[in-house]
Amino acid sequence: MSTASCLLTEDRFLCSICLDVFTHPVTTPCGHNFCKACITDHWDVNVLPNCPNCKKLFSTRPELQVNTFISEMAAQFRLSAQQKASSSSSEQQAAQPGEVPCDVCTGTKVKALKSCLVCLVSYCEAHLEPHLTTSGLKRHQLMDPVKNLAARMCTKHDKLLELFCKTDQMCVCMFCTVLDHKNHDVVPLREEYEGKKAELGKTEAEVQQMIQKRRLKIQEIKHSVKLSEEQAEREVAEGVLVFSALKESVERSQVELMDTIKEKQRKTQKEAEGFIKELKQEISELKKRSTEVEQLSRSEDHLHLLQSFRTLNTAPRTKDWTGVRVSPPSYEGTVVRAVNQLEKKLRKQKKLLEKKLSKQMKKLLEEKLKRVLQSAVDVTLDPDTANPYLILSDDGKQVKHGDVKKNLPDNPERFNFHVVVLGKQSLSSGRIYYEVQVKEKTGWWLGVVRKSINRKGIISASPQNGYWTICLRNENEYSAWARPPVRLSLKSRPEKVGVFVDYEEGLVSFYDVGAVALICSFTGCCFTEKLYPFFSPSLNYKGKNSAPLIISAVNHTE
Repeated sequence: MSTASCLLTEDRFLCSICLDVFTHPVTTPCGHNFCKACITDHWDVNVLPNCPNCKKLFSTRPELQVNTFISEMAAQFRLSAQQKASSSSSEQQAAQPGEVPCDVCTGTKVKALKSCLVCLVSYCEAHLEPHLTTSGLKRHQLMDPVKNLAARMCTKHDKLLELFCKTDQMCVCMFCTVLDHKNHDVVPLREEYEGKKAELGKTEAEVQQMIQKRRLKIQEIKHSVKLSEEQAEREVAEGVLVFSALKESVERSQVELMDTIKEKQRKTQKEAEGFIKELKQEISELKKRSTEVEQLSRSEDHLHLLQSFRTLNTAPRTKDWTGVRVSPPSYEGTVVRAVNQLEKKLRKQKKLLEKKLSKQMKKLLEEKLKRVLQSAVDVTLDPDTANPYLILSDDGKQVKHGDVKKNLPDNPERFNFHVVVLGKQSLSSGRIYYEVQVKEKTGWWLGVVRKSINRKGIISASPQNGYWTICLRNENEYSAWARPPVRLSLKSRPEKVGVFVDYEEGLVSFYDVGAVALICSFTGCCFTEKLYPFFSPSLNYKGKNSAPLIISAVNHTE
């Protein structure tokens, strides 16, 4: 018996044609064994019968009889293999909660490896063996293990749900198409599965786009809050300077002013926090939906995908944030109104006090500007970046708009739509400062940009796109270019603008050099590549804006 067991090795009982355990084994005259059906099919294909192993030709087709000895040994091998598989499965670990158990295992239920849509049974690795080796079972449709296979059967006809009725939007069996769904638009389940899966991909992309829009909206709201905070800080500082110079009679007004400013800021902050909270909640819901859609789109379970498609294909209800804005409160006139409420005896001191404060503020800015001047660099214009309509001076210090387009090579660095030119000097660390004369101009555009900005076609200028710039439009409209643009209220019309950049600090500031006043600042910037000075004299508007932008020498003694 032990000798027989040693002979029961798998390679001795496999047909060399179907590579499966012998079924009705027969022996050819040359001594080789095959399944009767396999060798018969082989000879039906070939004109002259031969042995697939040794290629020996037979003049006539040999008469074949089942080899009973080999047949009995093959049956014994099958029995031994099944016993071994059964023993192996009993030693495996039981299926964990949430896993699909094998329907064949007795005693300990092992985790299923595949489910058969023909047998409607889930199999572990050991019991799946016949489906992988037996020719008849190989044709069965296997899939990743799923629970409740009975749900895949038509409850009315007890047949597999393998078709989809587009007319009624439901899964049906073959009998349904003849009876209840006759003349309906019916397609194979896989065809509809592929279509719905493609739609889920589009839905996922749309959800991701919605998430991105809301993230950008959060950045926009935070930027608005930051501008509000900066304005509030400036107003608070001015209020402190005003009321610190007064005596006890003005202390009550000082407190009221502070409370008013802080209350406006608190309302702005509270409003912004409410919007951000809502946006984050929507992002959380969209992420959850994205995860569900992604998991469903990866599913190979046709029925589950189609049954869940209606629910997950529709994005969750979200708010339209397009028109939502957090506008910084206006503090203009707050200090003046507070001072006007003071007693009559202080009215005469008001003008003197304002002059004193103005001198103090100007002195502070002068001290700051002196430190900024230490970072002055000699900037020149780069002709390789200049729009063909621009006219540059020979020394690279002046630029204006011309009426004739020059024939210049359209290299990658050149701006081909907007009348823009960059400076040759770049900044990747440290600080720079330069001054530009804008006298007699009705329009201009100044600042710094990152190296990788788009230089072809229409420009969308904002810090998010790598532009930190301010401009003058329509003769008296000053703006900082953000998303959306921020209107700037200036007390006087600048004739010379100073541009200061601190790379590590993430700061871009613009100064009215003549008035020794800060125009505006971009703070908290994240610089990751080289920055270049940015100049645009704007169109000349039939001579109304023909004056050039002039890069001026910095006077360190001012």
